[in-house]
Amino acid sequence: MIRQQVSIRVNDYPGTQAVAHIRAAPLIKRSPKIAQHFREWITDFHHGLRGNVHHAGHHLFHGPHNRVASRTFRLKAEKSIHQQRRRQCAVDGRCSPVDGPSIHLKQARLSWNETGTIWQKNPLHATEVNMADPKIYSQWRAQRVDDALHDAPARPPPERLLQGIWQHQRIRRDRLHTCDGQILRVFHPGFWNYEAGPDFHRAVIQLGDGSPVTGDIEIDSAASDWRAHGHADNPGFGGVILHVVWNGPARTHLPTLRLQPHCDAPLKQLSAWHTTEPPFPTEFAGQCRAPLAALSAEALEELLSQAALVRLQTKAEGMTRLARIHGWDAALWQGLFRALGYKHNTWPMQNLAERLPALHAVGSTDALGWQARLLGCAGFLTDDFPTQSTVVREYLRELWDCWWRERDALTDHCLPRSLWRMAGLRPANHPVRRLVLLAGWMAAGNLPKRLQAWLESDGVKSQRGGSLLEYLQVKPDPFWNHHWTFKSPRKERHCPLLGAARATDLAINVILPWFHARASAGRNRELLSRIESRFHSWPPAQDNRTLKLACQRLFAEPRRLSAAAHQQGLLQIVRDFCDHAPATCDGCQFPALVQSW
Repeated sequence: MIRQQVSIRVNDYPGTQAVAHIRAAPLIKRSPKIAQHFREWITDFHHGLRGNVHHAGHHLFHGPHNRVASRTFRLKAEKSIHQQRRRQCAVDGRCSPVDGPSIHLKQARLSWNETGTIWQKNPLHATEVNMADPKIYSQWRAQRVDDALHDAPARPPPERLLQGIWQHQRIRRDRLHTCDGQILRVFHPGFWNYEAGPDFHRAVIQLGDGSPVTGDIEIDSAASDWRAHGHADNPGFGGVILHVVWNGPARTHLPTLRLQPHCDAPLKQLSAWHTTEPPFPTEFAGQCRAPLAALSAEALEELLSQAALVRLQTKAEGMTRLARIHGWDAALWQGLFRALGYKHNTWPMQNLAERLPALHAVGSTDALGWQARLLGCAGFLTDDFPTQSTVVREYLRELWDCWWRERDALTDHCLPRSLWRMAGLRPANHPVRRLVLLAGWMAAGNLPKRLQAWLESDGVKSQRGGSLLEYLQVKPDPFWNHHWTFKSPRKERHCPLLGAARATDLAINVILPWFHARASAGRNRELLSRIESRFHSWPPAQDNRTLKLACQRLFAEPRRLSAAAHQQGLLQIVRDFCDHAPATCDGCQFPALVQSW
């Protein structure tokens, strides 16, 4: 594309004799910014993913069949006529601008003229892409498949394709054997894990004459990736029962399966299939899918609502147990801390919540003081200030000035920094931001009373959760209103410490169960009814992986649950039945119970 961006596509035809000839000196002289990017591109030219480069006698190309990276160099629109002329393409020796949307250069020789303009010499094939072609998308799609896949023996297929082959079991299942010759039977390939850890959970396999075992499956392009990716030293991979690779000898103590000899189709066909196959195999459906599909919509909603009420009552009972030991306010704070830790940092947050009595006993009670106290005890404050900006340094200095006066008194209550899990976290979900939010609530000192006022308020708005978000807001913070983390640049737009999605999670998992527990303890039936009404009318929360997997397994059609209570009910069904049965559903009582209902 030669206009406001320049792109070079290198032909992958085997017969190409001269692909590209590049003289970077004029480019360096005239367009240093482009030259920098172009030199970087040439440096890793043979490490890319798309196309083949055939030897043209140039020292930059080290031989046939080197891989080519697809790179684009963008030029900002300039007003200068001289700069615009640099972006003109001269074809057949004439300096004329290109009017078409793109130029696809095949078997052409390219070089740079004295002004750094791309020239095409001796064009054998030069065709303009016709965007009105009704088959253009099909061509794009076929090209993507071809570009993404190479059958060169030195390069295995993409790991994503191997994961799809395993998930859908596109292998000859009746003749599987591991690298050491053991016969392998796969009763269930497991459920795809989209987060950190092994690729598939809860797989069921049998090796030789042994008993079926349940565990994790790790998919790697090469057997050596097990150590290269650090799996050998990662406790999260301790439950792996089978290592699946494309080809090559086993490199671990684990049973290893090579996919290449067992695939049920050529690799190119599998790659094309993978672009159209639905992400969830129909064979993975739970045995309860058919009886659930036979229920009317009203009956299904009633079932989910009943399961949701059980979940609400169970959470309320947990609040009651905490309150008997620590009091009602402490039970609320522990619930809020845990919920703001998400699933990966609930225990560090729980530890901080348990230390609140000691943290209350020292230092300032304003927002900055609580920020310093919580961040310091969490291990996020040091005296090594970054150099990103003056604003960050000044803010960290203020925090440190508060923390160093209290640090000695709170040494026994500090957590190691290694306790926190940061991998895969979005900046908005960083524990530091959640601790700043909690510091705002602690500084205000009246959160339980504000929540009580919210519960006593009436109207549809409170049921939607919008009112709750207003009650949970803290005073604006000059730093955190415009920064996601300590290291992020300043943002012009507002960066909220709490959004509607997280407020919904807090309401469903902490606040309403806490009120339900108190109402049950006081035998206040009217209040219980109001709380349960709020619970059942709450709009749906964001889907998580557990919910998506449950919907795929239990429901015949794609389904978006219409209420947070229905989501909670589905999660309770998973907890009560799916988690206590193998992935094959053998021995699960739920399908028969639904059928007899």
